Parts: sequence; structure tokens; C-alpha cells
Amino acid sequence: MSRRCELTAKAPLVGHRVSHSNIKTKRRFLPNLVNVTFVSDTLASSVRFRVSTHALRSVDHRGGFDAFLLKAKDSELSPKAVEIKRQIQKKQAAKAG
Repeated sequence: MSRRCELTAKAPLVGHRVSHSNIKTKRRFLPNLVNVTFVSDTLASSVRFRVSTHALRSVDHRGGFDAFLLKAKDSELSPKAVEIKRQIQKKQAAKAG
């Protein structure tokens, strides 16, 4: 399982651990990933994702899971999230049309 957020594409970063004597060794900064179940109002179903805690705050800020997916770029989303985004768009188009 990759250490990448499925909604924001946050991935591990690389940096240095610096000792008191200023010796630098490589280290990784891992994103804080949690397993979350989101509820889609449009689809009336729940979906499990592995997302960063930053993404959780972003979902709340943008007005919920459906609104977040509709505003997000497809390049940042995982294939699973892109499929759910398309389902939401199709369902909303059917309601409007």
C-alpha cells in the first residue's frame, strides 16, 4: 500500500536528520494518513479512503465530500476517487436534466 493520500496526492518528502555535530543523514517525512469513511449525499452511500488529516480539513472547508470531489483536479485524485467523482457528476446531471 503506497503512502499517498487518495484525495490530495500528498506523498512522503525527503530531508535530512541533523545531529548536534551537524552530520546530515537522509530521512523521510511521512504524511499523516488515516482510514476514513466518507458519506456521499448525492450517491446516498459511504466510501472508504486512506487520506491525510490535512485532506479531512479540506473536505470540511469545501463543504463536504461531494463538493470536494467536484472541485478537485483529476490528476490529484486516485483512480477510485475519479470514478466516484464521475458517478456524482452523472447523478447530478440526471437530476438537473
